[in-house]
Amino acid sequence: MKINLRFFASVRELLGTAQEVLVLEEGAVRLHTVGEVRNLLIARGGKWEYALAQGRALRMAHNQVMCDADTVIGEGDEVAFFPPVTGG
Repeated sequence: MKINLRFFASVRELLGTAQEVLVLEEGAVRLHTVGEVRNLLIARGGKWEYALAQGRALRMAHNQVMCDADTVIGEGDEVAFFPPVTGG
């Protein structure tokens, strides 16, 4: 399964990239979640581990809708990571 990853603001700056296509293994009934994608990226280590760390304030979106780690993803979906935004 292929999904599109998008990175915004400070996450993009830390990773040095704005987007990536990620290929995930799939089984007959295997479902993937946004949280699993985050963990796969963290497992890359280095800047990935730092930018996406579990204790870091980070927002996630699935197909341009805010979501949580348990959101199930499918073929061709978009998953985005970005810092929380404050306004004034």
